Amino acid sequence: MELKLTRDSDQLQHRTFGQLFVDGAKQCETLEDPVREVEGATVDNWKIKGDTAIPRGRYRVIVNHSQRFGRDLPLFLNVPGFEGIRIHAGNTEADTEGCILVGTKRTATSILESRIAFNELFADIQEALANGEQVWIEVA
Repeated sequence: MELKLTRDSDQLQHRTFGQLFVDGAKQCETLEDPVREVEGATVDNWKIKGDTAIPRGRYRVIVNHSQRFGRDLPLFLNVPGFEGIRIHAGNTEADTEGCILVGTKRTATSILESRIAFNELFADIQEALANGEQVWIEVA
């Protein structure tokens, strides 16, 4: 399964909106912390802990137990300068520390119906993994 997160080109100061595609079809809206990535600079030169979107790249996604959330969630592997990056439900940038939030709709400052969007996406990821597929996400 191939996921692709396409970030909006009009970056906002406090948040980053985007869309998530699954195998080429739009699945949902996304919300992240601000993109601060500086091309050619190492992550420690631009990251603000707990308030920065992950760098562009392609990451393998697994599902494992999150101690913080007390349940199984998708986890990105080998994200440079970041640990514990997940996809989960949430509505504003206050609900994320680098993770990707998903929702069905967006307002000027938030995403809505995040549990609905997350449950649909999580079921697709679990099914792909159960069928022996690897799951990857490209963050563009």
